[in-house]
Amino acid sequence: MKHELIFLGKTKDSFISAGIDNYASRLKHYTKVSTRTLKEKKSAGNPDISLEGRQLLEAVPAGWFIVALDSRGGQFTSEKFATVISGWEQRGVKGVCYLIGGPTGISEEVVARADLCLSLSKMTFTHDMVRLLLMEQVYRAYTIKAGEKYHK
Repeated sequence: MKHELIFLGKTKDSFISAGIDNYASRLKHYTKVSTRTLKEKKSAGNPDISLEGRQLLEAVPAGWFIVALDSRGGQFTSEKFATVISGWEQRGVKGVCYLIGGPTGISEEVVARADLCLSLSKMTFTHDMVRLLLMEQVYRAYTIKAGEKYHK
């Protein structure tokens, strides 16, 4: 199964980009993972959440499972997230796209279309930080599944 994180706009801080790249490199031992950065859509100079939502959805390959990152989504422990990923693999899910909105969030259209709406915390993070936290949690899930000591 392949995992793809789709973002809007470039990651601004180099330390976050380096962390994302680090976990992506580590994940190659367990699964295929990639990131894709889409250009933010603006209307009258401001982010247009509706246009961005359509852009995110259009980027999802046909037949892939969609996970929308949103503060209103469900939360999992790391162990439960590992179990969820195992379930996707057992069901033969070809790929999972994690959709991360821009600074103004993610559109209702994306949330409605998602197969899973996921929140990483009750706290608020920058959309750039969410990219890194999600990549780390996908990596952690695979180390849990493999019974490795990283999780402890």
